[in-house]
Parts: sequence; structure tokens; C-alpha cells
Amino acid sequence: MTTSRTIVFTQPVEGAERLAAPRAPLTGCPWHDVKSMLRDVGLRPTRQRMALGWILFGKGDRHITAEMLYEEASKAKVPVSLATVYNTLHQFTDVGLLRQVAVDGSKTYFDTNVSQHHHFFVEGENDLLDIPDADVVVGKTPIPPEGYEVARIDVVVRLRRRPR
Repeated sequence: MTTSRTIVFTQPVEGAERLAAPRAPLTGCPWHDVKSMLRDVGLRPTRQRMALGWILFGKGDRHITAEMLYEEASKAKVPVSLATVYNTLHQFTDVGLLRQVAVDGSKTYFDTNVSQHHHFFVEGENDLLDIPDADVVVGKTPIPPEGYEVARIDVVVRLRRRPR
């Protein structure tokens, strides 16, 4: 059986480069780096933001749900509610520290890699894998309605394991 490959063709979205918050060079001290990261985007480094930021950004680029972050925070004895985790993730997304990736109506991931790229979603394993931006080519970008602009184009390619 021949493997099919989905390819979507596009052009870069005008103005997309301003969506990702530029990150200052890391010092190697996660606590200092998170504090600087928050201050650079105008967020006050509260204890909860610092703790959640340290958990989020201290492990490199990753994809995480609010529930996963809440579980990690609980294991690390960080006293936060699930509502606080959601609020913090959305605040971090609003200022460009995270990208929100919706894979279906009930599952949203937050990506610490805010560069332009796309994703594979592994069904049944609920796992996201990065696809380099150059590997996906999207055709003609639609013209948005009057008063709107295209913020970003997300491509999520769904994968499933072949039966053995």
C-alpha cells in the first residue's frame, strides 16, 4: 500500500513575524530567565507565574495541556488551582510566550516554541510533534473580511499508527 502525504501550499502571512515575542538570551539560571522573560513582555513576575513559567520553560520546547501543567505543578508542590493554570497559560499566550494549538474541540495544547511551525497530532496517543515551517507549503491565503487580518495559519496533520 502506498503511503499518502498531505501537503498544504501557502505563502507567509504578512505581519506574522510580530506575533512571536522575542526572547532574551538565556543565562542558564531558570528562575532568573523566567523572571526576565515575564518582565520583557510586561507581566509582573508573581510567585505563581514564576513557578508555572519555571515548570513550562525549564524543560525546553514542549507541548503541554493545562491539565498536564496542573499535574506537574501539583507534583512539584506548587499551590495553584486549575483555574490559575488556565489563566496563566492564556496570559502567556496573549503576550506571545506560548502558542495555543487546538487539535479538536476538546483538546488544546500550549507550545513553548513560538516560532512559525506546524504540527503532527498522533491520534490515540494525544501527542504533538513539530513540523518545520519549510516542510509545509500552503497555497493561496484567503483574503480576510473587511476589518480583519490573518493572524496565523496553523496546519495540524493527524497521524495514526498503522495496524500490524
